[in-house]
Amino acid sequence: MYKLDATLDDVQNTRFNNIYRDLIKQMSKQTQFTEMEVQSILMVYHKFVLANGPKARSMTVKQFNQLFSVLFKVYDLQIIERILLLITSDLKKEVDPVAWVRLFAVFMSHKLEERMKFTFQIYNVGNTGSLNREIVTLAVEKFFTGEDEDEVNELRSDMVELLFKKFDVDKDGVISYDDYATVVSAQPMLLEFLGQCFPNVDGMTVIGYCANIMSQISFPKADIEE
Repeated sequence: MYKLDATLDDVQNTRFNNIYRDLIKQMSKQTQFTEMEVQSILMVYHKFVLANGPKARSMTVKQFNQLFSVLFKVYDLQIIERILLLITSDLKKEVDPVAWVRLFAVFMSHKLEERMKFTFQIYNVGNTGSLNREIVTLAVEKFFTGEDEDEVNELRSDMVELLFKKFDVDKDGVISYDDYATVVSAQPMLLEFLGQCFPNVDGMTVIGYCANIMSQISFPKADIEE
C-alpha cells in the first residue's frame, strides 16, 4: 500500500485514506490544488487531529490560533477570529478539514482579486460592505502604543485621516470594497493596510515544504496576478 507519510503505520495510513478519499477528490475540483497537493495538505491537518487523541476527529480552535501566532506570525486575535469565521461560517470549537483546505487555497492564491476580497471581508467586522471611521480607528489603535497618551492619540488620528484620504476614492465618508480594490490594484503592497492577514514569505515557504506544495516554495508576495 502506498504510504503518503512514513511516520504513520499501515493502520493509520488506511484510516487516513478512508476518511479523506472523497474529500480529496472534491477539494481538488473546487480549488487550484491537485489531488496530491490536497492529500498533502490534509495530512498536515490529520497530524494536528492525531495530537488530540485517538478519538479526535477535528483540529481545535486553540491549535488553529497557535498555528497563526507561531508559524504564520499573525498575532491579532480579532483578525484570526475573522479568518476562522470566513472559512467555517461560525466560530465552532473545532476546525473541519474543508475549512483547512479553503484556508490554504486563499493563502496560496496568486490572484489579487481573490486575496483582496478575502482581506476586505476580514476588515469588514460590521459586515456592512464598507469600512467606516469607527472600524478604521479601532484597527489603527493597535499600530500605535506608548506612555504619552496625547501623542499616541494624535498619531492614531493622523493615520486615520491619511488612510481615508488614500482609500476613500469617491469621498463618501466610508471605504467601500470598490474604493479598496481600486487602490490595492494599483498598489498591491497596500493589500493588508489594516493589519496582517496572510503569512509572510518565510511562513509560506514552510507551509510549502510541510504540505509538499513545491510550487509555493519561496512564494513572493509581490508576484500576484491581477
